[in-house]
Amino acid sequence: MADEILTIREVAELLKLNEKTAYKLALAGEIPGFKVGGSWRFERQAIASWIKRKVEEQQKGRPA
Repeated sequence: MADEILTIREVAELLKLNEKTAYKLALAGEIPGFKVGGSWRFERQAIASWIKRKVEEQQKGRPA
């Protein structure tokens, strides 16, 4: 189960982003996540699904 939930640092690494950028995206609701206490957490499967949707949107010519 521990590998199924990612921290902001891990999601930033996964998406090849700066941690601050990942935090801003999470805060804006652009990437699927939730807060535990004051810390962001992300389900690995939700991030994988989000990536897949974004790729499909771009391939169809819709804005990302």
